[in-house]
Amino acid sequence: MIRTFTLERHTIKEDNRETLSLPQRLSMATWIDAHEPDEEEREQLNAFLADELPAGEDVEEIESSARYFVDADGIHVHSLFLSHSEGRHGNTTVAFILQSDRLITFRDCELADFRLLRMRARYGQVEADSPQALALTIFDQKVENLADTLEDIHRRLEDVSHLVLEEEGSDLEEAIDQLAKLEDSNGKIRLCLMDTQRSVAFLMRQLRGHSELQELAREIMRDVETLMTHTTFLFDKINFLMDSTQGFINIQQNQIIKIFSIAAVVFLPPTLVASIYGMNFEHMPELSWPYGYPFALLLMVAAGVSPYLYFKHKNWL
Repeated sequence: MIRTFTLERHTIKEDNRETLSLPQRLSMATWIDAHEPDEEEREQLNAFLADELPAGEDVEEIESSARYFVDADGIHVHSLFLSHSEGRHGNTTVAFILQSDRLITFRDCELADFRLLRMRARYGQVEADSPQALALTIFDQKVENLADTLEDIHRRLEDVSHLVLEEEGSDLEEAIDQLAKLEDSNGKIRLCLMDTQRSVAFLMRQLRGHSELQELAREIMRDVETLMTHTTFLFDKINFLMDSTQGFINIQQNQIIKIFSIAAVVFLPPTLVASIYGMNFEHMPELSWPYGYPFALLLMVAAGVSPYLYFKHKNWL
């Protein structure tokens, strides 16, 4: 699917005119957003490029030379964005092709950043003077969304903290599962932030003659630095809660082991007494004694109660 946007009075507007064909809208567009384009749409986009539109596997290359470069088509930036699917966060790459008169973005996944940007454009809230400013605006929107996601992770982490440290009888295994998911999401966000640093730094080098864009890029870099510090704090908090949860699980397991150990010690003396009186010898003093059997039972009870009372006195129970 291809969406086209135009600049009107320094504001980005989505072009939904059905009277115009797709090639006409593409030729007039300031921003062309291609989301999983089919073969026909790819062919029409190739009219604006010296080379063909990159394939999905080319966009996912991790080498710096394959993610940030300049050629006859314009400035290329392949940047990681945060995606969300089936309750988990992931990373997906968006290819930016920045030309003098238009910006082309190519992606294989629907992203909250682009969905929010379209909604803001619908209400005239996305200001830009050029495709270059629009590219930086998209990265600014990306950083804002990552900040909101970090705030959500922090709130969820506070709930897990209450579950682990304050709530009695909590499900600690469920807490570990939640912490693992939060750690994974935090790692994906940190990876996006690191990639954003590289992407914006590359754009700053390519846009040296634009002082206003340089200032916007520096603001984005400062925001990224702040969020990177926050991800480090979240990693530390997650690791602390993970260690605490595992410690509480070990304490619970030790309590169970202690109960079994004490039970074994309590029942050991009665077992010894029963073993003695279970031996088949001809001459046993209590064998012919009328009170021998009750005496043996009483002796076993006393042998079991004595260790129990001793452990209670020592506060081992």
